[in-house]
Amino acid sequence: MRTVKQEVIESYVEKVYGYAINHTYSREEADELAQEILFTVVRELPKLRDENKFEPWLWSIANNVTKSFRRNMGKQRAMYSYDTLEKLPFEDEYFDEEEEIYDSLRTKIAMLSEIYRDIIVLYYYDGLSTKTISERLKIPEGTVRWRLSEARKKLKKECTDMKETALRPVKMWLDIYGNGNYNGKTIPFPTVYIDDALSQNILYYCYEQANSIEELAKLCGVPAYYIEERIQNLLKREAIIEVSNGKYQTDFVIWSDKYGIYCEENAEKALMPIMEKLLKALDGIAEEAAAIDFYKAEKSEADLFYLYGVMAFSYASWRYNSLPYPAFKKRYDGNEWCYIGNMETGKHHRIGISRQHSANLGSRGSCNHTSYLVSGIKFRKMMYANYINVCEDILCNGTTEDTYSAADAIRDGYIVKREDGSFFVTAPFFTKEQKAEFEAIADKYFAPLIPEYSEIVNKFISGYKKLFPKHLNDDADRMCHNIFIGMYEVVLKYVQRTGAIKMPSPNCYCDVLIQYK
Repeated sequence: MRTVKQEVIESYVEKVYGYAINHTYSREEADELAQEILFTVVRELPKLRDENKFEPWLWSIANNVTKSFRRNMGKQRAMYSYDTLEKLPFEDEYFDEEEEIYDSLRTKIAMLSEIYRDIIVLYYYDGLSTKTISERLKIPEGTVRWRLSEARKKLKKECTDMKETALRPVKMWLDIYGNGNYNGKTIPFPTVYIDDALSQNILYYCYEQANSIEELAKLCGVPAYYIEERIQNLLKREAIIEVSNGKYQTDFVIWSDKYGIYCEENAEKALMPIMEKLLKALDGIAEEAAAIDFYKAEKSEADLFYLYGVMAFSYASWRYNSLPYPAFKKRYDGNEWCYIGNMETGKHHRIGISRQHSANLGSRGSCNHTSYLVSGIKFRKMMYANYINVCEDILCNGTTEDTYSAADAIRDGYIVKREDGSFFVTAPFFTKEQKAEFEAIADKYFAPLIPEYSEIVNKFISGYKKLFPKHLNDDADRMCHNIFIGMYEVVLKYVQRTGAIKMPSPNCYCDVLIQYK
């Protein structure tokens, strides 16, 4: 049963912990000092004659305990982490009847320690308001503001030599590329585990050069133990590597404006000697491809021109691209992939054709869907396998029995249900034979240009690859391999600017369904 004595002392746990935060230099020290103050109060409380003077009496004890604590700082002490609640040894014996109070105080201090540790990150790095933090932690907003104030004082004391970057968090978009089986719900993408704001900033500061935990603390403006916890998680999730003893570096490419600046200054200039030949080839491919009797999804010839072009460049890359593309290593989850980060401002355009590819393997296993991110055209994500299934049903049979998946595909715009009840697939579709016919056309026009085109691409990437950190050689090779198809975007920007081709329609997507068996 809780006693009046226990209730009075526990009502001061919050204030005592705040006091300890201001009089120590690490979370572990704050935990220990708070416990020593409160346990001393428990032992000495029977000696207090006037209970109305409890608070000044408590702070007098806190002051004396703190002085003793500081004198013994150089001695080896028992350290207790916030999530390990062992019994704390004391030189003075205490009565068994006090043990319940001691255990309760340890638990409360452990909970407070975790909240103080995280609140500065929630506020500064995750950008949450005090109201949102109060809702997340289930404590009053006023308490959040008070703890935030105490945390700020702690930062000023502990991080006296912060860099000018401190508490100015950067924002990064994270994704993966490669192969993996994820559904986003029960099996989330790996980025879920490293996408918190402080981890993003650690990844940013460790990209160009290796940094220690202490250096990262100064750059980010938070105590070292915040950084250490994130570092351990980033190592576990294979997002960083330890390049030397205590020095860490990001283990994947993070796009920034420097890559776009290089492309703007060099890409179009590099292609100019062959630009007219490429345009003539694209015109020829579009004219002959239009005669193929594939499902065109009622798209205009102007919109289809963009699809023909990206499919032709994709084919040429598959057939003639000799640039290395290192295999992905197997990750901690058993899949083969790599992270990719992006911090571009949008002011400078990096060339590249992003592709998302999916197939209905494991179900019908005869179709795939590829969605391209092409200059001037809206992008939509690749289809799920069940979406591909119902699209294939509709294209081959006119309807589908999987009405549940069809409803989801309609919601996401891959299928339209018309007023007469019929279904309309919004992506073009090539049978296996029609795809082979298209590739023969692409080869007819592209094959004569490949030697000159390959030489231009190789010369361009000789400078481009120098922008990547040296330890990311495999990642740089993959990025440079994609320049072969990415140059198509340079061609598009040139012809759009000069008016040589029509702009795509406002609601145009560049995606295609292809039968592969």
